[in-house]
Amino acid sequence: MGMVLLVTSDVIATLVAEAARAAPEECCGLLLGREGRIEGAIPAANVAADRQRHFEIDPAALFAAHRAARAGGPELIGYFHSHPSGHPVPSATDCEHASGDDRAWAIVAEGTVAFWRDGAEGFEPLSHCVVGG
Repeated sequence: MGMVLLVTSDVIATLVAEAARAAPEECCGLLLGREGRIEGAIPAANVAADRQRHFEIDPAALFAAHRAARAGGPELIGYFHSHPSGHPVPSATDCEHASGDDRAWAIVAEGTVAFWRDGAEGFEPLSHCVVGG
């Protein structure tokens, strides 16, 4: 894609805090914003059977985000989850569940956040810039 994703410092702080709060389980949620700028991170319930090794975003949270976007609210730019005992790169399971929908994924591990694009050819690193707010 070649573009740089803008992410507010508040979003980065929320992602790191959510990962720490949920450990040793994986946290997950939605990344919201407008025009390629992520301005909100909304935690969602992890409804996976084994939350220490997998995540599944509560479908109700996804439906609510899509409804809000259709009503003029922020758009769903992507998703986030943590790897409590791993690295901030897509796992084999992440790759198996990728949809190729071109949305951004933030993966939190080791106190850092890395962004990935879920493209047609699989995950690719996504450059990002942290901005105020």
